Amino acid sequence: MVMRIGEMLINKKLITPQQLKTALEEQRKTGELLGRTLVKMGYLKEEQFLPVLSEQLNIPFAKLENIAVEPSAIKKVPAKFAWHYKVIPIKYADGKLTIASFNPLRSLDEVRMFLRCELIPVLATEAEIVKAIEKYYGVGAETIEEIIARSPKEVIERGLEKIEDIKKLAEDALMVKLVNQIILEAPKMRATDIDIEPFRDKIDLRYRIDGVLREANVSADIVRLFPAIISRIKIMSGLDIMERRLPQEGRAVVKIGKEEFDLRISIMPTRYGEGVVIRILPTRMVFSLEELGMGPEDLKILEALIKKPHGIIFVTGPARCGKTTTLYACLNKVKSSKNKIITIEDSMEYELEGISQIKVMSEIGLTFAQGLRSVLRHAPDIMMVGEVRDFETAELAIRTALTGPLIFSTLHTNEVADGATRLLDIGIEPFLLASSARAFIAQRLVRLICPQCKERDDAVSEKVKAQITGELSQFGLKESDIRFYRGRGCKLCNFTGFKGRTGIYEILVVDKTIKELILKRASTDNIREEAVKQGMKTLRLSGWKKVIEGLTTPDEVMRVTQIEE
Repeated sequence: MVMRIGEMLINKKLITPQQLKTALEEQRKTGELLGRTLVKMGYLKEEQFLPVLSEQLNIPFAKLENIAVEPSAIKKVPAKFAWHYKVIPIKYADGKLTIASFNPLRSLDEVRMFLRCELIPVLATEAEIVKAIEKYYGVGAETIEEIIARSPKEVIERGLEKIEDIKKLAEDALMVKLVNQIILEAPKMRATDIDIEPFRDKIDLRYRIDGVLREANVSADIVRLFPAIISRIKIMSGLDIMERRLPQEGRAVVKIGKEEFDLRISIMPTRYGEGVVIRILPTRMVFSLEELGMGPEDLKILEALIKKPHGIIFVTGPARCGKTTTLYACLNKVKSSKNKIITIEDSMEYELEGISQIKVMSEIGLTFAQGLRSVLRHAPDIMMVGEVRDFETAELAIRTALTGPLIFSTLHTNEVADGATRLLDIGIEPFLLASSARAFIAQRLVRLICPQCKERDDAVSEKVKAQITGELSQFGLKESDIRFYRGRGCKLCNFTGFKGRTGIYEILVVDKTIKELILKRASTDNIREEAVKQGMKTLRLSGWKKVIEGLTTPDEVMRVTQIEE
């Protein structure tokens, strides 16, 4: 006689008799399986229940992350069917299909009738099955199947060419669902950007996670729906669906769970259609200098700089290295009811309460320079000029900073010493720059080792060890003192070994010596050499400190600081 599942759970001391009684009463109301009821009520976890069910039904329990799913098995079960019954086919051989389910008593009979083949059941958790379906079928695969099945045959066969077909499909509920699925996947993966690119006979869908693009699996049939997908994205961001020849930019606000996200959408015409990048920003962020990753010494220097009544501070670095976040953290630090703060930005990435933000609109003549002239009439105490990219803006900002407000801005240069020479090269007089510039700050973002799968790494080369030890010798560190770590890869970090990012910095304070070099139009190398002599910690040194603290890897520091072998 087979023991009841409730009795087995009590015998294994996973639940109490009272919990079983309460769950049975709830089960009679809902009609759900007992195990699902127990899990929903929080009496035990699915991972605890399924091994007991496995023992009762004599069906093996498996961890799907350790199993390689065969493509031939995936082809046997349509995506819509897999999603509906929450099953994932694993292997197909000799007319037998091995299939994983978390609810074999209800789902497998119907699956067997549909497929008309012998099933070999395996138990797995619902979370693992859902993740496997997304991985092997692709994002929104079941919706793509349903759209194609419901669309007129002649439209699908000739492709979406007529604008009336595209517009009609873009407004269809299933297309709305598909685009939502693509967007919803981003926060689940901790992605900051969605990158969709069309090619001759395929569509690439990638998510940027911790600064690195990662390809997502997607049904090959998505290429047939791509014009409608782009049109749907245009509709939700208020763009012109008829315009396909020119780049367009828009925005939309979406709610995912309890959190709102600001979507910044950029569409660009390419050879095989329009490519789209969707940047995902939380509508509200907490900006804190202490959480950016600066060391205590650099933090002390920066806090002293932002208390100055006037002058200009430049943050330098390539695109997407966190410059804007640093500037907003500085503004948040100095924000008070006594200060009037105004920003002029090309793209307002974040919203910060208590600060007036102005968006540059060059098409109507509102440039950085024009905005800066107008803002000065409002007598701000502190300003942020999103980017200095031309002589007019640079000269106006620098002259204003001589006696006016404290100004923050960015420059697209690779290191701090480049900042001064770049401004001189575009025509700024040395005496103006030397008198107004307070500091140049360079930064990069390095990925953090995943805390859950972090482990010792003894494979770091002797050459790298010697390099790190040599550069940190001023702190009395020996090679034997340094431990290296890496991320093995786990579910928490999507098997990348990294989770999150932090900043590494170098700060060049424009003191008397640096001012003299600027007045002499000294080279980048000379300025850098003098700054290091005076104790400036370089980007590389900042990165090595993160390595010896066990936060990141040598390879990651080398990647972002472009160290050559």
